[in-house]
Amino acid sequence: MPEGGTTRDIIESVLEKPSVFKSREKLDPDYVPEKLPHREQQLKQLAMYFRGIITDPGSTSHRALIVGPIGVGKTASARRFTMDFAEIARKRGLTLRMVYINCHAVRTLYSVVTSIASQLEIPMPTRGYSAREVFERVLEKLEERDEHAIIILDEFDYFIETSGNDAVYFLVRVYDEYPMFKRRMHYIFIMRDLKHLNMLNPATVNYLLKNVVTFQPYTVAQLYDILQYRAELSFYPGTVGDEVIRYIAELTGIDGHGEGNARQALQILTLAGEYADNEGSDRITIEHVRKAHALVNPHAVRIQDIILEGSLTLHQLLLLLAIIRVLRSKETEPYAKMGEVEQEYRAVCEEFGEKPRGHTQVYEYIRDLKLKGVIDAKPSGKGVRGRTTLIGLSAAPLDILEKTVIDAIRKFKAGDVP
Repeated sequence: MPEGGTTRDIIESVLEKPSVFKSREKLDPDYVPEKLPHREQQLKQLAMYFRGIITDPGSTSHRALIVGPIGVGKTASARRFTMDFAEIARKRGLTLRMVYINCHAVRTLYSVVTSIASQLEIPMPTRGYSAREVFERVLEKLEERDEHAIIILDEFDYFIETSGNDAVYFLVRVYDEYPMFKRRMHYIFIMRDLKHLNMLNPATVNYLLKNVVTFQPYTVAQLYDILQYRAELSFYPGTVGDEVIRYIAELTGIDGHGEGNARQALQILTLAGEYADNEGSDRITIEHVRKAHALVNPHAVRIQDIILEGSLTLHQLLLLLAIIRVLRSKETEPYAKMGEVEQEYRAVCEEFGEKPRGHTQVYEYIRDLKLKGVIDAKPSGKGVRGRTTLIGLSAAPLDILEKTVIDAIRKFKAGDVP
């Protein structure tokens, strides 16, 4: 009899396995949480720019331009604001609809206006209408229904690039052509940067730049708060320690080792949870985070290349092996102290029959490995007794990296180096 059960048995065994996840979808990039930590100021700006929809409905068409790099909360803030603003408007007797369009997929004026009509549930003929005729019908229906709409045009850079100035001008100045209608259509434009505005004429640019909301990359402290909030929503209690949240924040924060991208931080947390589930672990460890980080960060491949290409000296490799072994012994700590590393380095040197170097030379090796991007190193701060250097490795699973380094040491000792 072959090993294993039926397909149904296999599926059942997976379904019955415990999981660290309580609600995985709340880590999804498309999930819009009720709270958006550290985006309060931007939400306040949006409220100021759009308050006239409620206080003086129909008097003018309101708009804002949101600008910032990927993963800084632009889309989530726009959607959360519009959803909550619409609910507040409803309680005050005003019907406000939200339309969300990603211009990476919907890039022409015709496809944008037909998408607006579709999301507002305005029936249109299948053919024969121009973009302007579709838009006029939308305006008529909003008037007929006594409704307002905020149109979120995400990744608006792509629309500008594909459709050009005339299409953009038509969208933002539509009521110049239809002065008979109340101003019921309002816009939030979302862009990564302002460089595509150079493709537009000055009049259009000036109109877009009147209400700009800027989103900066997240800091380590900000990402810590965001990850902690999402972890509470997404994981069972006790499965994600504070050290895991703090480590991911350090890896991804703009003032840490990353670009301040919350999307990447949440992706690492999700993958780390999946690694924990796959290994049958009841909690996420630092090593699960390292594995997840290696998967989403192409820099991990570069570290392997640095080791294999022979650009490290023998004692740098021995020191790197010592760092790996100290870190592997620490399930809940992402960093090793300099003293611990030096002690392990002496043991590794004895293992491979090499005389260990002194403290000053070892410190130079640490500095060089950091400059090459192989390790992370930083001064100790609060919570660490005495002043020392903390050393970490974030870009690869340690078990795989340890084998690579040992192979490199053996080749070096055998004289087989590039």
